Amino acid sequence: LQTMESIDGGKLFSHAYLMDLDACIKTLRYCAGWADKIHGRTVPMDGNFFTFTRHEPIGVCGQIIPWNFPLLMFMWKIAVALCCGNTVVIKPAEQTPLTALYMGSLIKEVRFPPGVVNIVPGFGPTAGAAISHHMDIDKVAFTGSTEVGKLIKEAAGKSNLKRVTLELGGKSPNIIFADADLDTAVEFAHIGLFYHQGQCCIAGSRIFVEEPIYDEFVRRSIERAKKYTLGNPLLPGVQQGPQIDKEQFKKILDLIESGKKEGAKLECGGGPWGEKGYFIQPTVFSNVTDNMRIAKEEIFGPVQQIMKFKTVDEVIRRANNTTYGLAAAVFTKDIDKALTFASALQAGTVW
Repeated sequence: LQTMESIDGGKLFSHAYLMDLDACIKTLRYCAGWADKIHGRTVPMDGNFFTFTRHEPIGVCGQIIPWNFPLLMFMWKIAVALCCGNTVVIKPAEQTPLTALYMGSLIKEVRFPPGVVNIVPGFGPTAGAAISHHMDIDKVAFTGSTEVGKLIKEAAGKSNLKRVTLELGGKSPNIIFADADLDTAVEFAHIGLFYHQGQCCIAGSRIFVEEPIYDEFVRRSIERAKKYTLGNPLLPGVQQGPQIDKEQFKKILDLIESGKKEGAKLECGGGPWGEKGYFIQPTVFSNVTDNMRIAKEEIFGPVQQIMKFKTVDEVIRRANNTTYGLAAAVFTKDIDKALTFASALQAGTVW
């Protein structure tokens, strides 16, 4: 499964095996434990009444999964739906269908009843749209871009008002205060951006660094990025594989060029790597301002943007000045400051 995941989407085999596969197993075990615990209850009432609640499955759930974590997202989507007694129609991303199809063969091998799990490969405008508009599908879940999420929400409303769960794009702020452990902050900021070639919805892609440590943070971030080894994701020792496809490759390079033109300082990287494949050099920009495209748009690539801030109120305002709200992070040794920021940041998860 994990070799297939690496071949299909360029994910490092080490990450696919050590992290994704482990998370898949834990997800299945956790949800299996809920299967016999999801039930209603009886409610004491006066008079000649017997009152109870009953949890009923929704029915058919449409599941549309992304290309960056295909197998893990497959497990996240089907495990919860199945443990609640639903059936699923799942569409893998057209870029990475292999592990979903192989899971289909395993599901048949262990003799799931026919029709419980249905895997429908295809493109978004056809297969995805069919799921979103279908009158007999009562729930749709989607992980992917904000633009497509809006279309799915609209389709649900125009069809049968099916329930919708969306996990959409991100431009998460990562705030580094001067009192933070600098070594830890640099390392976590690096991993939080460059993991899986930057193709993570929760990537800490807007890094705000307090002014007194800004120059040193930038210097160490450049050193860290230059240590990366690019190459075949199946080989040991490789730390960065290719981007998912030509479209994403060109989009990232276009945003890098926009950063240069708009006045950000390119510290390292900034172009393709190697003679073949969609590899992009680990890239670090400093002197980034909030109005630049690289500070506003989701790049989904190995491009680190480092911005400077002076005051607490300023950085809260700037961090929240975005259409996204998936995640955020704060680095400080001051627990009061950390808790204040966790409350002030408009994000679903704050580290």
